[in-house]
Amino acid sequence: MSIDQQIGARIRELRGARGLSLDRLAELAEVSRAMLSRIERGESSPTAQLLNKVCAGLGITLSTLFAGAETPPNPLARRADQPVWRDPASHYLRRAVSPPGTGAAVDIVEVEFPPGGSVAFDNHRLEGLDQHIWVLDGTLEVTLGDSLTRLETGDCLMMRLDRPILFHNPSARPVRYAVIISAKGNRA
Repeated sequence: MSIDQQIGARIRELRGARGLSLDRLAELAEVSRAMLSRIERGESSPTAQLLNKVCAGLGITLSTLFAGAETPPNPLARRADQPVWRDPASHYLRRAVSPPGTGAAVDIVEVEFPPGGSVAFDNHRLEGLDQHIWVLDGTLEVTLGDSLTRLETGDCLMMRLDRPILFHNPSARPVRYAVIISAKGNRA
């Protein structure tokens, strides 16, 4: 099964578990029903921006989407077993580092972002979540709403996921950073 088919099956599973019709999720996610249907059938390679909208409609984070329900809870996530996904638009590589299914209120993701790459997320529907961006190597520009912050190796920025965010690598080499997402309450 391709990664697109796995993502589609997971979205269909989560939609069903929430009792949402395809039309209702399309409305909540602010995407077309046709696009959502293509994603669920594995006929589309959704971008990070599009998946973020679908996740917001489901009331989950990207980490929850990639965790997979079939994975039994285990407090250890070996690097070789951590799900990896590449955004077809920005080409950033996303690795879900946190052990899935543990019920922890924190998700850790490692991102490798290519030179000159940018990706935007509209997070106004993900209130109740905080995010830390910790630059492990390189330079990253983060625009939160109207505020631009330049991060260098070792810098860490905490933000609420309640405004649009733009990530940009202004340099000529990849930037590697960790994203630590924490829920203030019960998480899906």
